[in-house]
Amino acid sequence: MTKRAQFRFYAELNDFLPAEKRMVAFEYEFNGNQTVKHLIEAAGVPHTEVDLVLVNSEPVDFARVVEDGDKVSIYPVFEGLDIATVNRVRPKPLRETLFVLDTHLGRLAAYLRMLGFDTLHGQDCEDEELARISAEDHRILLTRDRGLLKRKAVTHGYYVRDTNPRRQLVEVMRRFDLAGSIEPFRRCLRCNALLEPAAVEDVADLVPERSREHYDDFRRCPDCNRVYWGGSHYRRMERLIQRAMEEVRSGA
Repeated sequence: MTKRAQFRFYAELNDFLPAEKRMVAFEYEFNGNQTVKHLIEAAGVPHTEVDLVLVNSEPVDFARVVEDGDKVSIYPVFEGLDIATVNRVRPKPLRETLFVLDTHLGRLAAYLRMLGFDTLHGQDCEDEELARISAEDHRILLTRDRGLLKRKAVTHGYYVRDTNPRRQLVEVMRRFDLAGSIEPFRRCLRCNALLEPAAVEDVADLVPERSREHYDDFRRCPDCNRVYWGGSHYRRMERLIQRAMEEVRSGA
């Protein structure tokens, strides 16, 4: 028996829909006993993007079976509106902001590490492994693969809209309200480990002589042995961070 329900997606969830279904209520035909989660993802929206579902004006979880004639409203994560008294469909927010990124977001991974966030880059990981890491380590999965976010194991994830790494950084900072949590230059950009102070004599074989003469504040990665100091690359990163913070705060 064919059933029909009215669906309406709000705000940025419309990014995932075909043009004719954006910003409007539309009739959704389906057969059998289908859950809210299944129908949302069949429409093209990853469940990790959804924070609240109302069926006939009542909050429900993803397991709710949609009935013939239901009116379903689907909302994204709320950033400026407190809905703490409403039953969200997502688990509680993560206590610490940790990330895992798919293979296509390597530059974004380096930028997030630059800001001090614990960020894994699944450079050689299959989708199943990325989903497992996200679930077991309680990491937010960032990807441009919608199918990856539809995996059941993934509870915290985000589809990165932009394709430019610097704009991706601003997008993620806004989406997860990161501006007040940054601790720049405390992680290795290559391997994510926390950096350790190093005396100039301890890095003599790893730093050019000119840099040893002009700088005395060095940090070394305990895992890959890479050394960081306040040279021209450091100053470029400072400017990048400053511009990103200005864009985040301006909303431009």
